Parts: sequence; structure tokens; C-alpha cells
Amino acid sequence: MTALRQVRSICCYCGVGCGVVIAHDGARITEVSGDIDHPANAGRLCSKGSTLHLTTLATTRALHPELRAERDLPRTRVGWGEALEHAAGRFAAIIKEHGPDAVAFYVSGQLLTEDYYVFNKLARALVGTNNIDSNSRLCMSSAVSAYKRTLGADAPPCCYEDIDLAGCILIAGSNTAYAHPVLFRRVQDAKAARPELKLIVIDPRKTDTAAAADLHLQIEPGSDCVLFAAMLHVLIWDGLIDGRFIAAHTTGFEALRDAVRELTPAAAARLCGVRAEDIVTAAHWFGESPAALSLWCQGLNQSHHGSDNAAALIHLHLATGQIAKPGAGPFSLTGQPNAMGGREVGAMANLLGGHRDSEDPVDRAEMAALWGIPALPGTPGKSAVEMFEALRQGKIKAVWIACTNPAQSLPDQAGVREALAAAEFVVLQEAYNDTETAGYADLLLPAATWGEKEGTVSNSERRISRVRAALAPPGQARADWLIVRDFALCLGQHLGRADARRLFSFASVAEVFREHVATTVGRDLDIGAMSHELLEAQGPQQWPMPAGSASGRLRLFEDKQFATPDGRARFVAISLAATFEATDARHPLHLNSGRLRDQWHGMSRTGKVAQLMNHAELPGVTMHPADLERRGIRAGELVRVSSRRANVVLPARASIEQKPGHVFVAMHWGARRLSHAGVNELIAPALDPYSKQPELKHAAVSISRVDLPWRGLLLRQANGAQLSKPAAGPAAEQALAWDVALSGLLADFAYASLTLSGRDSPLLCLHLAAAEQPKAELLAAIAAAAGMDRTPLQYDDIRLGIHKRALIEDGRLSGIMLFGETAAGDWLKAAMLAGQAAEPLRRWLFAPMASIPNAPPSRGRIVCNCHDVAVDQINAAIASGCDSLAGLRNELQCGSGCGACLPELSRLLPEACAAPRQKVTA
Repeated sequence: MTALRQVRSICCYCGVGCGVVIAHDGARITEVSGDIDHPANAGRLCSKGSTLHLTTLATTRALHPELRAERDLPRTRVGWGEALEHAAGRFAAIIKEHGPDAVAFYVSGQLLTEDYYVFNKLARALVGTNNIDSNSRLCMSSAVSAYKRTLGADAPPCCYEDIDLAGCILIAGSNTAYAHPVLFRRVQDAKAARPELKLIVIDPRKTDTAAAADLHLQIEPGSDCVLFAAMLHVLIWDGLIDGRFIAAHTTGFEALRDAVRELTPAAAARLCGVRAEDIVTAAHWFGESPAALSLWCQGLNQSHHGSDNAAALIHLHLATGQIAKPGAGPFSLTGQPNAMGGREVGAMANLLGGHRDSEDPVDRAEMAALWGIPALPGTPGKSAVEMFEALRQGKIKAVWIACTNPAQSLPDQAGVREALAAAEFVVLQEAYNDTETAGYADLLLPAATWGEKEGTVSNSERRISRVRAALAPPGQARADWLIVRDFALCLGQHLGRADARRLFSFASVAEVFREHVATTVGRDLDIGAMSHELLEAQGPQQWPMPAGSASGRLRLFEDKQFATPDGRARFVAISLAATFEATDARHPLHLNSGRLRDQWHGMSRTGKVAQLMNHAELPGVTMHPADLERRGIRAGELVRVSSRRANVVLPARASIEQKPGHVFVAMHWGARRLSHAGVNELIAPALDPYSKQPELKHAAVSISRVDLPWRGLLLRQANGAQLSKPAAGPAAEQALAWDVALSGLLADFAYASLTLSGRDSPLLCLHLAAAEQPKAELLAAIAAAAGMDRTPLQYDDIRLGIHKRALIEDGRLSGIMLFGETAAGDWLKAAMLAGQAAEPLRRWLFAPMASIPNAPPSRGRIVCNCHDVAVDQINAAIASGCDSLAGLRNELQCGSGCGACLPELSRLLPEACAAPRQKVTA
């Protein structure tokens, strides 16, 4: 037996930056645990991080460069030399004919800092364009803009320790319990240790985060600025501001004071949809606290006035002096693992390395001198949404996309797909070959991914950590920075740039980091003391950490000197109107998008792990029961969700936790798993004027029942050797192979969803609906894709359009196809998940009813993924007298693993909520 080896690295999901310990046998990663020595998480992981080893599947990996000779032809395998030469030739030809701004680079907050740095140097120093932007534009650019407008620099002033020291925590626009679970557990620990700590949550939905709050302000969309301005009005009126701090360390207060003079709590309450007295309470808790901390994320940022939202929140800290001291300050939570690193190296259209501005001639001259080139381009670059619009219009001819999936994640998906189809040349540098964007790539370059990469990342609290590789990349996959370096050398030859070899002479990732460090010296994020060697010896460090420092700095601006020319923080003009896409008679409902607990972004990684789908297996649109009843819709029925741009079909769900007049759709589902591109089909590409961050949270929509009488269901499971514990083994690889084969057939249906269920042996579930029976060729293609085309057990009723197939292997049902009549689907699924022997089921396989003798009962939604505990088990334990979290842990073990389920367990316990738990139905 091969001895396992361990490597310390960082989780590749959210911006908390949790340390992980990777166990591997030299060939595959077998387990992941939390790094108890990492200060970000002290050993804790969420459900996503703790299952990272299950994502290391080979089936969908990009393993070799693939090139398409012509747009209508499939890609074929080529060598790295040919791939990079071809790309360099195409880019050089376009640059020579149309200029450097005819090409663009769209990169990712999942890249390492070193990857980012080389991309940035390629675009600015070699190509000569500012057309480089990151998908961080979609999540954190409004926070960047707000910090720069008010504090003078993109510098989150807080640290995670402040959660432990705060007297009041205000969470705005963030379901932290889902988006940053490990950080939320720290909030829960602080509340448990100090019950007097006040927790305020501002969110249009009653989330698990909101359920834990002492005060939940369930505001209307787009009213964040109004709410914060009304709170400022109360702080001023009731004498809770810090006049000395304002006078000594800020500017602009008088103008803002005059602007909010008439914005009383009563006036704001009408716009925000909350009680005036709750606005007063929130302001008093914040202003009277010895230390007030705010946490915010996409709910504020993903708005066409996101920069104003965040600035208005920062104003509360400046007005009360609640900044630059333990337990206090405005703290933006980054959504991606290295969104901070990208901001630090300047890999966004408006940024340069070391927090410089691409539109500032002094900053451009400094960077040009550091790189040893005459000048940097001065023409403003295109931000993410602008970039793809320019691509659609033909102004940008070629785009290089790295480690991101714009054909799922950007708003106005129809426009994005049109842009990718119109491009002359699309390069995709990606670890996975099955993303929605992969189909548009003329050149696919295989990249290394988590567990295979070396470099650094920066988390939300400015902490830089080493990322280490456990295994070499598979096939011909390469590190991202290395791909870009080699492309730059090829491009330099095509462009006749003799200095390209000097500019891109990096021999190691440590050399790239050293050059990045040099660009920060003397800046607000000075890390002159850092190197890979220091991080290896001393562990993760926060910036700034100038040369000669023994360690980084916990908090910024403790000397009350802000990063502005006069050293004063600034109160800035903000919008005081509740602005959002207006509802009307045709679009009367507010759509809100957001996250699921166990999924991340476009599901290209988490969507491969069956147990991560068990908490929310199917997509859907969640509505208040009264809204469904008013439209004559029952939970579970298919509905059409229509905006002014598009419409999509989804199952309806009912939840009393959804505010009447509002609906919710999760952001993760795209065309890889649906018959449409998901919620981003519905959302307009409206941009914040300061940050250029798009509105991704809201749209005005209508909901109506859709009549799709033909239904189909396919369940497929790989039987065979079971692993002793979950791992990325043969059963998961087989399920994923069927999953990939079926995904290309979804668009032919009015509704289709492709999901996984189960644990060690994943069960693939395909749900279909259509207005009429699909063509026989399409149904045959589905059967073949799932290995169900040659089954000995079958039933056909041509008159009724019913076609059923069953496959029994090793004495168990391993596949069932129910086309035209699906009533028995639920109990057959339960039987397959339970591993029930096939013989007792045989006579009922094609039965037209769902009431089957001795059918295994459905367990309900899985709440605890670590220990496979379902909601029905938890409710039964509570009903039998188990009335505490400790009791549930002892009886069922739920909540004793990663802890991601703890907020929901608290809500299920009767004494933990003010009203009885209302279940979500689907």
C-alpha cells in the first residue's frame, strides 16, 4: 500500500482563503482536510472545500491543445508549439491590421497572482492594450471603486479578528452562511461567546444568514443607499456621530449631511419596504456600539449603483469613527479565491500593478519604467461587459479567455453568445473541456487546476498565502503563467519585438512573484519584505509588509491617515433614490439571483460532485405561496419566467421565506445543465458608472404556468465496486461521462435539467418536458448517450407515445428510462439510491402508478452532506424530543463535520426561530 503524502495549499473557492491539507498517493488526491495552522480557517472547511478531492475527475479535463482550422469544423489535437504559433500568428495579424485594441484578454479571480501578473504584462507591455479585464469585475469592482472614492485606495481596512471583537456586526447583501460559510461560523462563535453582540442583516430574502440576525431588514431591491442614508440621518439627528473624527480626518461631510437632512426614517421606510422603527434601531445599534463592523458582498456590488451602495455603507463608519480600530470597519468579502490578487497586480481594464490607475499618466510612466519600456497605452480598456459588446460589434476581433466561463456568467447571455460566435478568433485557456464557453473556442489550451498549481493568492483580509501543487498536471496541461509566458515569446517574434525575451524571461513562478513585489514598493500595498521563501518559512502574511517588517499589518489607517492627497477620508455624493428595473403590469415581480449553499459559480467543479447536489438537486424559481396561488400555480409545476429580454422555463417552488412580490433563482445553473442559459438570460447588462460592474442581482419578471404535457425521466447509475469512502473513483467518472454526453441534447427541449444525486455511486437524473412527443431520433440519442440503447427490458405503447427501458446489472437496477409517463420515477429513484435489489422491483418497473408496495420512502433533502443526514430524519429527531444542536449532533452526527449545515439546523430547531419552520416545497 502506497503511503499517503501531504501538501499544504489553499482552497480554490471563495475569498475566505482557507488553508487545506491535501493527501495524495502520488497518482491521485485522496482526501482534503482543513489546515489547523492557517489563520484564515484554523482547520475548518465548508461542504465545498471538504469535498475538493471528489472534484479531481479525469473525464472532463482538457488534456491536450486543440485547434479548429475553420469555425464549422471540430477541433483537433495539436502540439503546444503549433498551438502557440498559430495563436501568435492570428493575434499578430489582427494587431498589425487593426491595432492593439482589436484584441482582448478576459481572465479570472481563480488565477494565481503570478498568472495574473504575466497576463497583465502581456497585454500592457507587449500587445499595448488596456483591454484586459477579470471576471472579478462581476463581483468586487464596486467595492474597489467605493474604497477608492472614500478611503483613497482599494484597501479593505479590517481583518477576520475584528469579527471576534465587534460589538455590532452589520451584514448587507450577503448570505454569508452560504457564500462564506467558514467566516459565518466565526460570526456565530462570536455571537455565542458574547450574546450582547448585535447582528443586523440587510437582505430582501429570509436567508439562513438573516435567520440568525437580531434584526433583519428585508428591504426592496435597489434601496440600499436610501436605507444607509436614512441610518446616517438618525445618527446625525440623535447625536451618535463622532464630530471630532469627522473634523480631523474627513472631508465632504457637510454636503452629505445636507443631502440626507429630509430623508427621515419614515420617508425611507416607504421606499425600502421596512418599518421606520427598525431603521432607527439599526442606526442606534451601529452608532452606540463600542465597535461596529460591516460585511458586504454581491447584494451591494452587483448593481448599477453598486459603488454608491458600498460608499453609503462606508459613510456610516466615517460618521461614527468606526474604522481603523479593533472590531470596527467596512469589510468587503471577496467572492473568488484571488480576486484580491488580481486587483493587486492590476489585471483589470482600469488598474495597473501596485494599485495604480491605467488612466493616470504618472502611474503609467512608473509602470513603464519598472518594466523597462518607453510607455504604456493610454486608451481606456474595455471592462467585461463592454469587452463582449465590442466583440459582438466587431470592434474587438480576437479574445483570449482564461479560467472563466462568460457563456454562463455574464448578463444578457444571448448577446454574449452572439459575440463569441462573431469573433474572428477565440482562445480558451481552461482546465475543463465541457464548460459552456468551450464550444466557442477555436483554440483550447489545457491548463493546470487546483492541486496542480504553484504560486500565491490573497484573501479578503489582505492575507497572502502559498498555493502548492500536490500532483503534476495531467496530460499536456500546463501552469497558466507558463502558457502565457510562452505565448508572449511567440507573439514577440511575430510582432518584431526584440525586448520580448527580456520582458518574459521568467524561469520560475517565484521569479514572477519577485517582480510583482517590486511593483508594490512604496505603494499602499507595499510587500517589499515578501517572497516565496519568506512565505514558506513564516506562513501566510498580510499586506502591507514593507522591507524590514517582521510581519504584515492587521488593520489599515490606524494612524487615521487615509490614502488620499490630503490624508483625509471623503464623504462622497451618492444616489438617494431607490433605483432598480421598474416593474409594471407585464413584469410585476422582482427577480433576485443568488447562491446555493453547496454550489459555486457555474458548477464546472462542484457540479461534478453528487453529494453537493443533494441539498438543492433541482433548479427552480422560488416564490411566496400567495404569489403562486394568485396565478393558479402549484409547487412543482413548470413555469415560464419572463423578463424584458428573454424567458426561461423552471419548476416552481413555494416558500414563505420568500417576500411576496419577489422571486428567487440560483445563479449556478447554465446551459451545461439546463435547456437554457439560466438566470443570466433574464438580466440586463446595466453597468455601475464608476466601477463598470454589471447588475446581476435583479430584473423585473412575470411568472406564468407553461403547458408541457410530454414528460421524460432518465435515471442512470454505475454499479460495480464501491469505494470504502467517497472518492473520485470509477463510478463518479462513469456518471460524469454520461452527464457530458447528455448535456449536448438539452437544448432540444422546452425544459430539461441534468443533475446528480447520491454519494459513493452517483445517480444521474435527467428531467425532460416538451409540448409534444419529441422525435424518435432525439429519444434514441438520449438512450445511447446514457448507455440505455440496448436494454433487454423495455415497454412501448406507440398509441400513447410511451417508451420505457430498464437495465439491471449485478442484481440491481442501474438504469430506468420513462418517456411519456413518469409517475413511478420518484420511488424508483429512491430504490436506486437505497441500493435495493432489482428482483422485488421487476414487476413494477413499467407500472403507470407511483404507489408501489414496500417502496423505500424518500428521505427528503439532504441537510448534512458530511454525514448524509436528511431533513426528514432531523424533523423526526426533533419531534421525538431532541431540542438542541448538541442533541442532533449526538443522535445523528449532523453538524459535526464541516458545519455548513449548522445555520439550517438552527432554523429547524423550534426554539431557534420566532415562528415554526416553513418548509420549501418543489
